[in-house]
Amino acid sequence: MIQVKNVTKKFTKWNEKKQKEEFYADENISFEAHDGEIVGILGPNGAGKSTLLRMIAGILEPTEGIVLFDNKSYKEDEIGIKMELAYLSGNTKLYDTLTTYELLNMCCQIYKMPKEDIEKRIKEISQKLQLDSFLYQKIGDLSTGQTQRVNIARCFIHNPKYYVFDEATTGLDIISSQIILDFIKKERNKGKTILYSTHYMEEAENICDRVIMIHHGHILLTGTPEEIKKETKTTNLRDAFFALIGGSEDEK
Repeated sequence: MIQVKNVTKKFTKWNEKKQKEEFYADENISFEAHDGEIVGILGPNGAGKSTLLRMIAGILEPTEGIVLFDNKSYKEDEIGIKMELAYLSGNTKLYDTLTTYELLNMCCQIYKMPKEDIEKRIKEISQKLQLDSFLYQKIGDLSTGQTQRVNIARCFIHNPKYYVFDEATTGLDIISSQIILDFIKKERNKGKTILYSTHYMEEAENICDRVIMIHHGHILLTGTPEEIKKETKTTNLRDAFFALIGGSEDEK
């Protein structure tokens, strides 16, 4: 289980008058994600999703609050938690001079997988994510969809317990997207804890057990897709979001 408790992230920026200004990317965020559950973090660009997920993944440190993984914090066991965690952002870069196989082999070694298990694991992941046709091609020669599948494989290769996905299917074709979504669902069914951020509301409605709608760094509403639609008297999550913020930003 992942627990996010009163997490806040404050940044400082310079305004046009060259004066320092403080702003909150996320403020007082709290929620839980349970084993065997996909929790969607939904909102438009600039809502605070990526900052929140980077704090959960241990890339950024919260200004206030704490993130717990089965009641352990990063301060207590940072290496142990990160060995059990996979993080993917929409702009994660890969070594484009390596082949898919070489990258996955390297990741297996980083996560200290037994040598006798590496070949079997690479073969298993390659089949499930349909990488076989480009397993020995250089990553720099792959299409966007193929590269993102390699990125997903990198996350799955060490069989982690916790997944943090930030816009995993952005810009992908329908086939690549469906391969990734199907694999994520299978991981959920194995009891993994999955956080899934997206601005594709229809995709979230299809894959998420619960969703957290976030806007300007604050949680608007949490619940199952059906609960949120019922609460907002709407028929889909896109309309539910606009109902919560009182219309589109352009209308304000």
